[in-house]
Amino acid sequence: MTTFTPLALRLSAACAAAILLAGCSMGSMFGGGATTAQNQNLQNATATPAAVAQAQTNALPAIATQCPPIRVRPGSEAMFYYGGGQVGDARSLQYQGVIDESSRNCVVSNGLITVNMGVVGRVLLGPKGNQTSVNAPIRFAVERDGQAIFSEKYTIPVAITAPARSAEFVKVIENVAIPYLGGETITIWVGFDTRG
Repeated sequence: MTTFTPLALRLSAACAAAILLAGCSMGSMFGGGATTAQNQNLQNATATPAAVAQAQTNALPAIATQCPPIRVRPGSEAMFYYGGGQVGDARSLQYQGVIDESSRNCVVSNGLITVNMGVVGRVLLGPKGNQTSVNAPIRFAVERDGQAIFSEKYTIPVAITAPARSAEFVKVIENVAIPYLGGETITIWVGFDTRG
């Protein structure tokens, strides 16, 4: 029996120490460790302008962590040219253009997103088509929260060499600088623009 007494005493002492430690940590976690004056100071604390500026410098805006998406604007995925023929009649079609792919990459620095954007497409001759060169009118645009902040139209000459009835085109725009604040929705649009 005496052999168990030292073990029982050690266990009792360990349990008592654990209870005391738990009481201490619970007291500070629930506010028991701070005085009323200290709590009042924390509630009324405000950051200095220098601390706010430092926090803004260290914060990475959400948009800076990813490149804005590039999308083909609905309704501008293709263009059709009928010449003097009946619009919408496949037999009167002289040529059509289609967008196959679009891509972009970005570099973020000093409050700017610098974007390189590009598009790959094709021009295909229709039943009435005999053109050897076609101009593909492509517009790139950038919108921030639904408002255009960049919009440019480019006329891309596409040579079609017989006996081929189609040809591919590529257009890349480089170094478009987009200012950002963080949290805004930015979208890159591309598509055919056949208006005047």
